[in-house]
Amino acid sequence: MAKDHGNQIKNDDTYEELRDQGYSKEKSARIANAQNNSAQQPSKKEGKSRKYEDRTKDELYQRAKEVGIDGRSTMNKDELIDALRNH
Repeated sequence: MAKDHGNQIKNDDTYEELRDQGYSKEKSARIANAQNNSAQQPSKKEGKSRKYEDRTKDELYQRAKEVGIDGRSTMNKDELIDALRNH
């Protein structure tokens, strides 16, 4: 049984499955909530964008910049991936 993540996460099972697959907390929550809301339509990618490991360090840096991760300029690729997944 999935852990109860409170009323911020509408579909706990989907959220935990996505987190186990390596998706960030933010993306997992967006997908889980969209799937549980008939007024929203999850993206056509259905959460299947390129994995962080398949991206370049520059791509990861730009994404970290978009979401406002502090200290990104001193991070290596693995640290950027970890920071993006856990922001």
